[in-house]
Amino acid sequence: MILASSHIPLIRKTLVDEEQLLNQLDLVRLNLPPVFEEAQAIVHQKKEILLQAEQYAQQIIEAAEAKAAQILNEMGIVRQAELEAKQIRQQLQQEYEAAQEQIMAEIEQTRRQAQQELEEMRQRAIFESEEMQNGADEYADSVLQNIEQQLKDMLRITRNGRQQLQPETPPNRNSHPDSAI
Repeated sequence: MILASSHIPLIRKTLVDEEQLLNQLDLVRLNLPPVFEEAQAIVHQKKEILLQAEQYAQQIIEAAEAKAAQILNEMGIVRQAELEAKQIRQQLQQEYEAAQEQIMAEIEQTRRQAQQELEEMRQRAIFESEEMQNGADEYADSVLQNIEQQLKDMLRITRNGRQQLQPETPPNRNSHPDSAI
């Protein structure tokens, strides 16, 4: 958009269509919600993973209990079955906690990254807005200075023309050439 816009010679400034810029900023604003939706999807996915892990753990526990019952029935070794079930529970608990920590770390990283990107886009938009404002101010000053110079030149030409039209008379004490202004 900047490269396609009109350039102001000599001052390295570009005139940017305000409506087009605002449309682009609206697009940026509209594209930010998907980043937050993605973070929410990760949180939702975390819940599903945790639920699946709990179901998986429950299945393993049930399988371990069934195995223990079978061992008890078949061999009569109750202690062996209890020990295995306890070990499986501990292992599953450790896996569950490790998975939960990993998912939480990934969610936090995604959230920080989204916030950082949002802040960078906001800073860029502010900087570009200030640049455009400064360029517009400089351009307006240049145009006004040019108009001022043209008005001075026209005033000088008008005075010279009027002096040539007036007959040569001695200057009046009460009149001054600038008093008509």
